[in-house]
Amino acid sequence: VQLVESGGGSVQPGGSLRLSCAASGFTFSRWPMSWYRQAPGKERELVARISSNGDSTDYADSVKGRFTISRDNGKNTQYLQMNNLKPEDTAKYYCSALIPPRTFWGQGTQVTVPS
Repeated sequence: VQLVESGGGSVQPGGSLRLSCAASGFTFSRWPMSWYRQAPGKERELVARISSNGDSTDYADSVKGRFTISRDNGKNTQYLQMNNLKPEDTAKYYCSALIPPRTFWGQGTQVTVPS
């Protein structure tokens, strides 16, 4: 299993970024996917998750209405569109796949929103 994130960077408050996660080594369309983030000194937290076919999504309260998770099963890729970014969104963002009994993680991509 390999998960490779891209699309992070530094953006001013109110700006937007789109993260991508390219997946390989497993049947992507079969499994739900998630995005997590971890800020310095804080625990890793769930940002958003999406069902295997993309019909169902779930978001942390802190990002509802600003972030949108999506996936393209034909491209084995999931996305996180982040709008109206705030300084508190600064963190390393990780793509995750729960394929029992293991949880797989990407290497992460840094998102920085200066205050």
